[in-house]
Amino acid sequence: MIRITTILAAAALLAAGAVQAQPARPVTVKIDSGPVVGVAGDKANVFKNIPFAAPPVGELRWAPPQPAKPWTTPRPAAEAGPSCPQPMNADGTPNTGGANGPTSEDCLQLNVYAPKNSDMPHAPKNAKGGAPVMVWIHGGSNRTGAGWIYGGENFARDGVVAVTINYRLGALGYFAHPALTKAAKSGEVIGNYGQMDQIAALKWVQRNIAAFGGDPKNVTVFGESAGGMDILALLATPAADGLYKNAIVESGGGWFPPTTLAAKEAGDVALLAKAGITATTPAELRAIPVEKLVPLNGNYGPFIDGKLMTETASQAMANGHLADVPLIIGSNSGEDSLMGPGPLSPQVLAMIPAAARAVYKEEAAAGDEVLARAIFTDRIMGGSARWVAAGASSGKPAWLYYFSYVGSRFPASKTRASHADEIQYVWEYWGRRTPMSMVSAKDHEVASLMHACWVAFAKTGVPRCGGQAWPAYTPAKDQLMEFGASSGVRTNFRKTQLDAQQAVTLPTLALGK
Repeated sequence: MIRITTILAAAALLAAGAVQAQPARPVTVKIDSGPVVGVAGDKANVFKNIPFAAPPVGELRWAPPQPAKPWTTPRPAAEAGPSCPQPMNADGTPNTGGANGPTSEDCLQLNVYAPKNSDMPHAPKNAKGGAPVMVWIHGGSNRTGAGWIYGGENFARDGVVAVTINYRLGALGYFAHPALTKAAKSGEVIGNYGQMDQIAALKWVQRNIAAFGGDPKNVTVFGESAGGMDILALLATPAADGLYKNAIVESGGGWFPPTTLAAKEAGDVALLAKAGITATTPAELRAIPVEKLVPLNGNYGPFIDGKLMTETASQAMANGHLADVPLIIGSNSGEDSLMGPGPLSPQVLAMIPAAARAVYKEEAAAGDEVLARAIFTDRIMGGSARWVAAGASSGKPAWLYYFSYVGSRFPASKTRASHADEIQYVWEYWGRRTPMSMVSAKDHEVASLMHACWVAFAKTGVPRCGGQAWPAYTPAKDQLMEFGASSGVRTNFRKTQLDAQQAVTLPTLALGK
């Protein structure tokens, strides 16, 4: 109905990188590449703009990430670094991924929010083993967004080391070309450069997070939209095994039609031609000005390159190859916000299958606009999340959620939680876009509940949510946790509709064993 880049196009509405009270005391930590000087804020010791790989420029554009060059002089780490190249709003406001400000190809850096009582210099010693670690992979269609947007102070307040990362985006992050394939060294991974960056960042965490008081043996990867999709790809990638212990996927789908290297090459060659770019050799490709690559609106995301990824996350799930780790996965009630504000075009409405009207009787009675949006939400996020949870439940436990809460600041006409709305509640942080004067007691209540679930999961591998019991998912019981105006466990939630979506979709995913 709508291709995956459009589906995941809205990610990260949070833009939480706003910042700490002044003045702040400097805090120095020594990592494997050199000393970094962050700041001790009210809730956390914060370190920003830490390189986890060398700048991917020149010969390293469209190459696997390489080690960062060491330094000896203490490196300032109090201010956010640039975002990776991406389309930005001309008026300086945050784009669909929440980013604004400077961009640079030299963007492979991360940010650390450490508990103030963590095992760091000038701080009290932490418990043996260190604090749990949560590594956030931002959304934005793998085309927009940045790690610095998200402020992790409240995770640090609650005893978690939060890490937010950048990774190459758009045509710089997910790109294949016959000339690059031919020139690659024997065994060299090509194409999925953004995914390689994520793995490089996770390896950095393994080497360095103990210096910030974190436990490298207790790492939870979590992300939203394209970030959630990327986490599912990591779960299907053997090269990422052992780099994390738990995973959380927020509105990341789960049903992915396969794209081969040959198909990706053909698509990207056509994309360059459409933009009038005639480069055909590796040197010519790497000489293309970044300003010409950023506008290219391709289908960006993990694909089967034959080396790093040999199957989609859907195929890995069906074949029993997905990493067996505790998993939280879920979706929002209004994922159809990705379709735009409406009204939907006659062309989109004409694509409604006739059979859907019998399955979606209530929505069909409300009109085609309501019906099309319900089908989209169930097909793209709800049904696929339930399918992943069901498949994962045969190993380590999986928990399924549904986020339906609509903030009190919204008008009564908004009745469903849009794509990415849950982020503020997970982080318990309202960011630059939501003045605190607009946050109600009920908003705080829902945020405290959801944030507590995520923190407990990072600490123990089980999402204990205050007084709310959240049972692990099994197909037989078919239970999920709804985070809404009245939160609680729901049984057989939209079972008829999700069963129908699954029956229609699975045959299209090349899931042969």
